[in-house]
This record gives sequence, structure tokens and C-alpha cells, in this order.
Amino acid sequence: ASERVEKLENELKQLQNLLQELEGCLGWLQDTESAVDTLANAADKEDFLQDSAEVKELKHRLRDIQAEIDAHNDIFKSIDGNRHKMVKVLGNSEEAALLQHRLDDMNQRWSDLKNKSVNIRAHLEANAERWNRLLASLEELSKWLNLKNETLSRQMPIGGDVQTLLQQHDHCRALRHELMDKEETIVTALDSARLFLADQPIEGPEEPRRHLHVKTEPTPEERAQRIAKAVRKQSTEVKENWEQLKTHASNWQKQVEKALEKLQELQKAMDDLEAHVITAEGVRTDWQPVGDLLIDSLQDHIDKTTAFKEEITPVKQEVKILNDLASQLSPLDVSLSPKISHQLDDLNMRWKLIQVAVEDRIKQLQEAYRDFGPSSQHFLSTSVQLPWQRAVSHNNKVPYYINHQTQSTCWDHPKMTELFHSLGDLNNVRFSAYRTAMKIRRLQKALCLDLLELHTAQRVFDQHKLTQNEQLLNVTEVINCLTTIYDGLEQNHKDLVNVPLCVDMCLNWLLNVFDTGRSGRIRVLSLKIGLMCLSKGHLEEKYKYLFKQVAEPTDLCDQRSLSLLLHDAVQIPRQLGEVASFGGSNIEPSVRSCFQHGQNKPEIDVKHFVEWMRLEPQSMVWLPVLHRVAAAETAKHQAKCNICKEYPIVGFRYRSLKHFNYDICQSCFFSGRTSKGHKLHYPMVEYCTPTTSGEDVRDFTKVLKNKFRSKKYFAKHPRLGYLPVQTVLEGENLEM
Repeated sequence: ASERVEKLENELKQLQNLLQELEGCLGWLQDTESAVDTLANAADKEDFLQDSAEVKELKHRLRDIQAEIDAHNDIFKSIDGNRHKMVKVLGNSEEAALLQHRLDDMNQRWSDLKNKSVNIRAHLEANAERWNRLLASLEELSKWLNLKNETLSRQMPIGGDVQTLLQQHDHCRALRHELMDKEETIVTALDSARLFLADQPIEGPEEPRRHLHVKTEPTPEERAQRIAKAVRKQSTEVKENWEQLKTHASNWQKQVEKALEKLQELQKAMDDLEAHVITAEGVRTDWQPVGDLLIDSLQDHIDKTTAFKEEITPVKQEVKILNDLASQLSPLDVSLSPKISHQLDDLNMRWKLIQVAVEDRIKQLQEAYRDFGPSSQHFLSTSVQLPWQRAVSHNNKVPYYINHQTQSTCWDHPKMTELFHSLGDLNNVRFSAYRTAMKIRRLQKALCLDLLELHTAQRVFDQHKLTQNEQLLNVTEVINCLTTIYDGLEQNHKDLVNVPLCVDMCLNWLLNVFDTGRSGRIRVLSLKIGLMCLSKGHLEEKYKYLFKQVAEPTDLCDQRSLSLLLHDAVQIPRQLGEVASFGGSNIEPSVRSCFQHGQNKPEIDVKHFVEWMRLEPQSMVWLPVLHRVAAAETAKHQAKCNICKEYPIVGFRYRSLKHFNYDICQSCFFSGRTSKGHKLHYPMVEYCTPTTSGEDVRDFTKVLKNKFRSKKYFAKHPRLGYLPVQTVLEGENLEM
């Protein structure tokens, strides 16, 4: 019984200890459950952190809890192992059922506690793995950024043509889209790294590991430091590379877009210029050689080429713009491709060739027009025959003549030289007025001016607007006027008029008379007087025409104007070396004589001038004699020369007013030949046309009168064939 009591007491004591342990475990379990719930809630809240200080604290607390769980593991095993004994002791009482319920609840809570601990540990360990994945992501992003940077660098330099630049521009756009797509990922990763690094201590020098020869696993703190260092390095690289890539890509895209814009402008300008150059080259290709053009079309071709030059003037500005655009590419670091550079150089060269071709063609056409055109002297080159050649002075266009046989030059046309030599045959004519008139008549016929009507000459003067007497005409203008005159004469006298020869001869004569110094300038008045004096027409009509050239609008003429007329007129005999017989080159006595005849009025009209000219003043007597010489050329007189026996007498007939039926031909009269019984001082009458019966009767009466007059009478009353003019003037000289 005592053993039984002792055994029961031991069991009771043991049961009481178990119950006490149960109560203790239940209390600890409740506290630990609260701590685990708190730890689980904290772990869920800190899910976005990586090994921060708080996470470390959670891990530390978790390790403590796990240690307590491990420490209570034996207690819970002991309680769970004695549960049947404890329930059995109580029997079937309510206390036994309650104890059983409490034990089941404890087991369930114990199991849950361990599961929660395991889950919290797994959650915290998974959180560390996440940060490792972040580090790997940063490393991957860094590699991607480096790759894109290298790809972008390989796109450089900027292309030198539009096609290459378009490809580079497409790459820029694609890269920009890639960066936009990647930006969110990079920003998220950098933000995660920033948040992680914000809770990490400032990185210091690592402490040396003790017992390096012992391989030990790194502590959690060491792993956290390594991860933080790697994240800091990678995030810094990613951030720098990201900013660098964005800046680089943006600058590169701007540079490419600007270069593309300029290069597209350049390409468009080149295309437009190419089209214009091709058009201009087509026009140039269609040009006929200047040597193949008709002379009459030269002016038309000059006008067309000049118009073409004006038409392509805007192209010059296009070339300038093109070259400016090309120069603007250098600051953009754009090196033009060989193809574009060649095309640019080719366009510049082709444009220069077009300009040179246009200038050369205009120059050639103008030279051809000058040498062969209507206003040129080229057509006059046929006026001479070999070995002679007609040449023109470069400065004033005055012609001269080259004899290639003698290798000599002279101012006078070969025909003019021959004509002057032939005039020497007339030097045996004793009377200067007739000698001069006959020389001028031969000159007049050689120049075909005996075919020129006065009114025709005046019409040509008006046609060429020769109204200003003081105007100086150059050689070309004189040739134009003479060409018009002789072209008109050729229409009516084709067999007599050789236009080139006549124009050249007449020009030669005008220069000899009015431009002895060969300045290449002749006054309008001189040209008019020279041509009118040798033209065809009634004598008094010629006087009126000459007066009209110097008369004022009031149809009156003062002394100065008359001086100009007579001065130019007297140059005609002067050129033949006969001026001394007509009062010399001083025309003042003639002017004074004319105005004295007009009762010394300050101005004279045409009537007074014609009356004075009818008196055949000494300075102008050659002009009426010229008309008589012309009239007598075809006159035939039914009389025989008493000296040379010519019959019928052709030309002038001179009838003696001293002897009956005594006639002399012009040849014998001009040479001073006489016959027995007839003296040179005997009076004679001149006929340039056949005589009428009235003239015969008149002359018979004069012969009767002269029969009874002595030699002294004829000596005292000499007959002059002109109005003498005093050569010594009284008073002041007249102004020219």
C-alpha cells in the first residue's frame, strides 16, 4: 500500500509537472505566436527592401524565435508523449475532455508556429534573391547600353549622300524608339537600386578576413555588403551610360537631321541646276558655226545669243547658292561622297564652259558682224584685185591698201591712184577753171556721182538723219550713207555702178578732201557739200541746195555760215592742187564780196546768193564751168576747126569775134594753139551746145564791130570769164 501510495504520488507529481509545463508552454506559445505574427506582418511590409537594417533585425528576431522553438521542442515532445497518460488519469471526466482539447489545440498551434517560422525564413531568403536578380538586371542593362553605344559609334561619320543619310536617319529613329521602350525599365531599376542603397551604410574599406586559410561561408552582412557594392557600381555605370547614350543619340540625331536637310537642299539644287545646264547645253549644241551663218542673219544670231545670255543669268545665282550650300556642310562634319563631289565639280565646270561658250560666240558674232555685216567694210574688200588688199585701221576704221607685190601700203585706192595719174594729162589746159573743171568732171564720172540726182542725195541725207552740220561722222557712218546712195544708183544703172568700188572710191576721195590727216571723222556739212557739188542737176538748183544746207530756219544765212559753205567747197579744187587759181584757201574775200552784192546786210537770202553765184565768183567759178564741161561732152557743132581741121567739132566750140567763119575746137583752144592771122588776145565766144540762127546773127554783128577796133582797144578792155575777187581785205577777218 505504501508503494502504491508512493507510486501514485510520483505520478501525481509528474502529472502536476506536466500540467505546469503545459500551462507554461501554452503561455509561451501565445507570446511566441504574437511575436511571429508581428514578424510576419513586418516581413510583408518590408517586401520591397533588400537586406536593409530592418530586414536584418527581422532575421535576427526570426533566429531568436527559431531558437526558442528549438528549445521548446523537447518540452512539446514530452507533453505530447504523456498526453494519453494525463488524459487517462482524469478518466472520463470533463476535465479529461478539456485537457484533450487543450492538447490538440496546442499541437495545432505548435505546428502552425513552426510553419510560420519556415514561411518567414523562406520569404526573407526570397527577398535576398530578388536583389541578386536586380544586380543581374543592372549588369544586363549596362551591357545593352554599351552595345547600343558601340552601334551608334559605328554609324559615324555622317554620310556624304542622301541615301546614306536616310539610312542613318532611320537608324536614329529606330534607336530613339528603343530608348523610349527601354527607359521605363532602366528608370525602375535605377530607382530600386537607389532605394536599396539609401539604407546601406556608406561604403568603407573592407576589414581583412581572419584565418583566410580556413574556408568559411560569408556571413549575411558580408553578402549584403558585396551585393550593395556591386549594385552601386552597376547602377552608377548604367546611369552614366544611359545619360551618355541619350545625349549622344540626341546630338547625333540632330546632326543627322540637319545634315540631311542641307544635303537634300543641295541635291535638289543640283537636280534643278542639272536640268538648266542640260537645256543650256542643248541650245549650245544647236548653234551653227559662225563661219556657216549668212551675213544677213548675223544680227539676228547676236540678238538671240544675247537674249540667251540674259535667259541663263539666273543660273549664275543658282550656281552660287549650290556652292554656298556645299560650303555649309563642312561645319556639320559632312564629307561629300565621291559621287556627289564629282557631280558638283562637273556642274561647276559645265556652267563655266557654257559661260565661256556664250561669251566666245557673242564675241565671234560681233566680230563677224563688224567685219562682214551690213555696217562693216568687208563687202568693200572686192573693190581691189590682187596683188592689192584692202585693210582697215584698227582704231578709226580708216581703210588703207596693201600691195603684196611691192610690200608697200598707201592711203589711196589703186584706182584712185590711177585716176590721179591720168589727171596729169589735163595739165596742158591753159585756163585753170577749165583745167580744174575737167579734172573734177573726170573724177565725177569715175565716182559715178554724175548719176546722182540732187533730190536723191537730199533724201538719203534725211534718211540717215544727217541734220546737224557740226556732227562728226565716223567711217562706218559715211560708208552706210554712201552704200545707200550707190545701191539706189545700181538699181537704175546696173552696167555702170559697181557698188563696192564706187563706195570705196568715193570714201577715199572724201577722206582726201575733208580728212587729210585720216582721223576717221568727216563733218556732216562737208559730206553734203562734197556730194552735192559733184551730183547731177541744174546749176541754179544746186546753188539753192547748197545754200539750204547752211541757211537758218528763217532761210537766211549769215557770214559765218556762208564761210563754212565756201570753205568746204574750195577744198575740192584744193585737193587737186588747183586752189591757187581760185583765190587760195582764204574764202573771206569771197564772203565779203557776196555780202557786198547783197548791200552789206547782216544776212542774205537764197536769191542774193544765186545772183552772186551767177556772176561766177573766182572762188567758185570751177562749179559752173564743170556744168558747161558736162554739157559740152556730147555736143556736136557743124563747124570745122581752123587749126586742126576737126569736123565736126565735138565738145566746146570757140568762135572768133574778130574774123568771120573762124572756129577752134576745145583741144586747140585749151592748149593755146593759133593759126596765121589770129592772135590769142582776140575775142572769142564759147559754145557748149550747137548754135542757133539767132546766135549766129549776134556773133556776125560783133565781128563787124571788132573789125573796126584797134589792138589798143582790146588791150584796154580784156574780158574775164569770172567775177574777180580782191584778195587783200580791208577790216577784220571773218570768223570761221
